[in-house]
Amino acid sequence: MEILGYISAIIAAIAFVVLVVYIVITLKAARETLHNVAETLSSLDQQMQGITEETNQLLNKTNQLADDMNQKSSKLNGLFDGAKGIGETLHSFNQSLKQLTNSVARAADKDPEKTSQTIKWGTALMELWKKISK
Repeated sequence: MEILGYISAIIAAIAFVVLVVYIVITLKAARETLHNVAETLSSLDQQMQGITEETNQLLNKTNQLADDMNQKSSKLNGLFDGAKGIGETLHSFNQSLKQLTNSVARAADKDPEKTSQTIKWGTALMELWKKISK
C-alpha cells in the first residue's frame, strides 16, 4: 500500500510540473501579447497627437477663412447698399422724367400751335448745331 501512496505522490508531482510548465508557457504568451498591445497603444498615442495637431491647424485655418469671408462680406454689404442707393436714384429720376413728360404732353395738348412752333425751332436749332459742330 505504501507503494501506491508513493506512486500517487509521483503522479501528482508530475501533474503539478506539467501544470506549472503550461502556466509558464501561457504567461510568456500573455507577456508577449501585452508587449504588443503596449506598442500598439504607443503608436496609437503618437498618431492621435499627429491628428490633434493637424486638426488644430485645420481649425485655425478655418477660423482665418471665416474671418476673411466676414470682412469681404461686410465690404460687399457696402457695395450693395451703394447699388441700392443708385437704384433708388434712378427710380426717382424715372419718376421725375415721367412727370416732366406728362407736363409737356399736357402743355402740348393745351396749345398745339405753340407746340408745333417749338418743335420747328428745336429742329432748326439741331440742324444749326450739326452745321456748327462739323
